[in-house]
Amino acid sequence: MPKMKTKSSAKKRFKVTATGKIKSAQAGKRHGMIKRTTKFIRDARGTTVLSEPDTKIVKTYMPYHR
Repeated sequence: MPKMKTKSSAKKRFKVTATGKIKSAQAGKRHGMIKRTTKFIRDARGTTVLSEPDTKIVKTYMPYHR
């Protein structure tokens, strides 16, 4: 059987933690910062862990990164 392909966009955007959770960058920080509140910008720093339903979807895109 041939190997399954990993989605290139997924491997660039997500990382799998040691416990199997999916880590990603915070959303909403690309542009339009002037209209965002300071609290939003502060809370959206760093990375976040995806929810369980989103984790299931992303893991199908990365079959060998479990």
